[in-house]
Amino acid sequence: MCITALVSDTTVEYKLASRGGREAGWMAMGFGTEMVGSPMVIMWKNSDGTFTISQREATAEVQPVVVSSPPRVATLQSTLSSASGTDATFVFTIDANGDTEQDIIYAFGSVNPGSSNSDADFTQHLDAGSLQLNLAGTVDTSSSGSTGSSAASGDPPLRSYERLIVAHGIVCTVGFLLLLPFGSLLARYLRTFTPTWYTGHWISQFALAGPVIITGVALGIASVANAGAVHLDDDHKKWGVAIFVLYFVQCGLGAVIHWFKPKGSTGRPPQNYLHAVIGLLLIGLAFYQVRSGYDDEWQEATGRNPLPNGVDIVFWIWVAIVPVLYIAGLLLFLRKQYRQEAEARKGQ
Repeated sequence: MCITALVSDTTVEYKLASRGGREAGWMAMGFGTEMVGSPMVIMWKNSDGTFTISQREATAEVQPVVVSSPPRVATLQSTLSSASGTDATFVFTIDANGDTEQDIIYAFGSVNPGSSNSDADFTQHLDAGSLQLNLAGTVDTSSSGSTGSSAASGDPPLRSYERLIVAHGIVCTVGFLLLLPFGSLLARYLRTFTPTWYTGHWISQFALAGPVIITGVALGIASVANAGAVHLDDDHKKWGVAIFVLYFVQCGLGAVIHWFKPKGSTGRPPQNYLHAVIGLLLIGLAFYQVRSGYDDEWQEATGRNPLPNGVDIVFWIWVAIVPVLYIAGLLLFLRKQYRQEAEARKGQ
């Protein structure tokens, strides 16, 4: 979106214009450098052709609420506002305060609130950021004021909770998609060659992955708290808790299998098969969770642009490599493993 300000003696006219990439459900700007505590003006077009203007403030990185007595009252300019498809222009005026440079925040959403009420709920923004307007610029002599404008196209610096989200994503990816598959593949390939395979397996799955996974989940929880958002309010957060719990269930089951072996067993204990199935399920869910995090949750939580396509390419390459390596290990060594286990039972 693009923001233009036209300054006169007593008022400033602000024009919020979409840039044609997406249909404008609503557009907003605020006076300040961050969402919390900045007086905002939010605008959208209604189904009957009218426009709604809503002045709000936020106490955290959550949906702002209507302010009944804002510090400066914004007045909708209906005749100057328009919206058709991806082309939208929302205009309002507000009392001038003498600023020559003005820090503002902006936000753009593609889903219309669906109500003309100024306190209507609206969805998370698709784009948001901050910039500075130069209100001391001049226009040609036929105009009676000065103007300043800026195109809100670049990504602003990461906010504190966004940095926590990035750290959460990186650390959880290392724990769930690198260390856990490595431990599983280590067991799959080495168990028929050396009895020390279990040592490497538990070190990778628990001693290394455990602290990493706990740290990653803690960073995710901290990012929600730092943003003032709601815990467990979407599928990504709920699945995250479920996978976190499942990880410890899997670790516990592995310990039981190793330390408490059934006596007089004539075959492979069923808990061994359960351990393998849960392990594969855990890694599969982790792949799903990581992708939902960078592909959906990142944009929903921050309103920023999608991550580069390269991230998706690397992800899908790894999705293909891990199961291929595991299936290859099964085909090469599973019969040998069963034969060794049967011989070990006969020798007991």
